[in-house]
Amino acid sequence: MDTTTGKSSIARPSRRRGLLVLAVATALAAGLAPAAGAGPADRAGARIHHGQVELAVSGGTATIDPATLRIDARADDGQTLRMSDPAADTPGTPRNLAASGNGARWSYPDRGLDAEARVEHGRLLVTITADRDATLAWPVTGTDPAASALQLPRGEGLSLPVADPFWNSSRAQLVGSEEDMASQLSLPIWGYALGSGRGVSYLAPTDIGTSLAYASRGGRLSTTAKHSFSGGDGTRGYTVAFSLTDGSPVAPAVDYRHWLAEHGQLGSLSEKIRKNPETGRLLGAFHAYAWGGARTAAGIARLKALGVSRLWLGYDADEAPMKSEDAAAAKKAGYLVGPYDSFANGRAKGPDTPPNSVWPDGVYPSFCVRRADGTPQPGFHKQGCYLSSQAFEQAEPGRHYLADRTRSLVANGATSYFLDVDAAGELFRDHDPAHPMTMAQDRTNRLARMQRLADGSYDTHHAPLVLGSESAGAWANKVLAFDHGSGTPVDGRLWPMETGHFDSAPDQPKDDPAWGGYTPAAAADTFFKPVRVSDFKPEHRAAVADALKAMYDPAYRVPLYEAALHGSLVNVERWELPFGKLPEQKTTRALLAMLYNTPLNFVISDKDKRNERNLNELAALQKYFAPLHQAAGTKELTSYRRLTGDGTVQRTVFGDGTLTVTANFGTAAHDGLPGGCVDATLKGGKPQRLCPAKVVS
Repeated sequence: MDTTTGKSSIARPSRRRGLLVLAVATALAAGLAPAAGAGPADRAGARIHHGQVELAVSGGTATIDPATLRIDARADDGQTLRMSDPAADTPGTPRNLAASGNGARWSYPDRGLDAEARVEHGRLLVTITADRDATLAWPVTGTDPAASALQLPRGEGLSLPVADPFWNSSRAQLVGSEEDMASQLSLPIWGYALGSGRGVSYLAPTDIGTSLAYASRGGRLSTTAKHSFSGGDGTRGYTVAFSLTDGSPVAPAVDYRHWLAEHGQLGSLSEKIRKNPETGRLLGAFHAYAWGGARTAAGIARLKALGVSRLWLGYDADEAPMKSEDAAAAKKAGYLVGPYDSFANGRAKGPDTPPNSVWPDGVYPSFCVRRADGTPQPGFHKQGCYLSSQAFEQAEPGRHYLADRTRSLVANGATSYFLDVDAAGELFRDHDPAHPMTMAQDRTNRLARMQRLADGSYDTHHAPLVLGSESAGAWANKVLAFDHGSGTPVDGRLWPMETGHFDSAPDQPKDDPAWGGYTPAAAADTFFKPVRVSDFKPEHRAAVADALKAMYDPAYRVPLYEAALHGSLVNVERWELPFGKLPEQKTTRALLAMLYNTPLNFVISDKDKRNERNLNELAALQKYFAPLHQAAGTKELTSYRRLTGDGTVQRTVFGDGTLTVTANFGTAAHDGLPGGCVDATLKGGKPQRLCPAKVVS
């Protein structure tokens, strides 16, 4: 389909054909139904003809050329699609090509590679294993002349017209870059729309060691996946799953949701609420970090008086955490409270050392991750070191460092917990012989310790915690109730904006202080000071404007993360980008939150000179959001459509029509909906309208 209109819905897979994404504009799924076993395509096996491997997939036939790894698909209607160009680096001469089970196998002995192609649930799966360390640049995608848009899971998600001048230029800083799939993309997927009603999705379940590189050829975006086969890193296997789709802007994410369900990897927020009823307080809640008196019972009473019915309230695990009476007041108000903590960093204790970087004797520096040269992996802001999850796991039977930390931080009655970094994708290989670890083991360790927090097994005397983490990769969706960060399609220029170092080195004075620093202590400018493009120095304004365009322009934004994981966990933007920080983006961000059924995040402090305005905005927006999220927060996103050619008017549906939301990001009215406004309709009810500009400034 043409993603400029995106007129498609997400439908239940067909039992007969196994299609994962159907071009049916009116059918809505009542719930995600995992594929019902092997379909005809799975049982058909491979046909080897003139050195080519042909396999029946959902919607057509895929043909692989083992000599180059080029893959073409012939759709059921006879149209030919290019799924991958030949590998960018030749795999070698194929040998021993033969049918095997429901697929085929062959090898590249010169490079120590073995290949297998098979079909599962209508997808083509190609797995390549190496007997030595090597790299492979493949698949090479987006080269079909019919390709019209690239779907990219940066944060919540983007759909980029392949010929868009901005994204093909240096202004977007995409072309020529490469992103790690495990740490920089929120989902291990990408995809292309191919003309009208067709597309291809790509899924790399072996995301560790895999990256995606971006190029512009003839003014059109193309991509190349790259995999590093490393014995030490545990990445000697590489799998890519290919699917034919209807070309919807969210088709790759829908395909991935089915993959997760088929492999028992899709979490359920409803089930998390059943196991821990406190999790239900997330439904309808905005998120906020509190400073100063906002952490107190009086601050909570002020929020309640303004009509804030639900709230997740976080605070630093510093020298002035929430007291027991404050946590009790929050619980009585219907709110969740939780400390911000991290298990990732260790430093020697000093006057400026953050409390969560201080550990009992024996942890720092002996638990530091060691690089190949034996030096410690530098920690946050190059201070101290990153701590090895393996070292903690090995110590756990005798020394409960993590449980002791958590127990002390929730002694005030907090029922939630925010664990920074653990669910983000920056994984480490530890070369310390005392606690060696691959990146895959690091991920396994993090999942295990997050699970202990979520189910309460970290301490038999404490209840389960409503757990959140930073920029959660999809691999963590089963253990988390919420995340802060995966709602933001981060542009690399955000860091210079935040740090003030556009052209200067980090250890030099800032060359642009517009964003603000860490004072005053009770309402630090870096979080509370509103910043506009014009606040930056003239020489930096173009870069800032382009970064914000890349992050927030609704013409490019699509809910990939929600299509994959809505109803599994609650997804929020980065916590250092609270709603008030970017006033020029307020209307767009509010509309996106309502359209995607995701909470906004705030920072609040009675020491903020804009506090009353901030609280009133929070209350007005949360009042509108609460009933929508309470009804649909546990439902899957079942339809996403662009109702206008320029993408300014968009519509989502959640569940079996539980909630329908239409947002108009433009300036002109569309079908009675004014520009800058959103209509939301609960099943059986009447449209409720919000025009953010009327309640925010």
